[in-house]
Amino acid sequence: MTQKLFEACNIQGDYKIPQLHEKGAEIPKTGDGEHIGVGESWWYKELGLMPTFSTWSQITFLHMYLLTVRLRALPSRESFQTYSRHLIDHFSHNAENRMDVLHGLTSRSIRNKFLKDLFIQWRGVLAAYDEGLIKGDAVLGAAIWRNLWKASYNGPDGKEIDWEKVARVVAYMRRVTSELAKLDEGELITKLVSGNSRSFIFSPSEADKQLVGGRR
Repeated sequence: MTQKLFEACNIQGDYKIPQLHEKGAEIPKTGDGEHIGVGESWWYKELGLMPTFSTWSQITFLHMYLLTVRLRALPSRESFQTYSRHLIDHFSHNAENRMDVLHGLTSRSIRNKFLKDLFIQWRGVLAAYDEGLIKGDAVLGAAIWRNLWKASYNGPDGKEIDWEKVARVVAYMRRVTSELAKLDEGELITKLVSGNSRSFIFSPSEADKQLVGGRR
């Protein structure tokens, strides 16, 4: 069950490196040296985020966080801890495989170092988004900006980022949190994952865009 829940989070920010199948092809990189892949989700197509390993990890963390908020309401603390442990384990296995297969990090020691850094980031994500849910949209938006947009005022094209896109993620997180709260534990799989591995609740909503646009 936790594997399926993780996949519902993982698919949101998934990306590919087409050059891996092209002999001698050079993989494009960001200014920080990260490989740039190709992503098809709305996080890349509509929000303009760069399909890199770090962006994937933050999009996945965001969805794992949304699940965590719901799982905290489980009657048993032990059940919540089991879910949490398995979710981060699935993330770690996927991240390590991604480092090796997509990015050529064959050194186990280097991968382990990155995994430790990612776990620290996960703890920071929990604290930052918790604060945002409690203190309001401005604080939540700031946390989203720091994590997804790396606290940069400019997008990949060099232009100032569209702050409406940050606000749209705030609306998305609020809506998904509310919808997950209505689900029983047994409904998480059926409501989150459809036959083509795309989650229903984790899909973009036109209502989020309209809500943000209506606040201007």
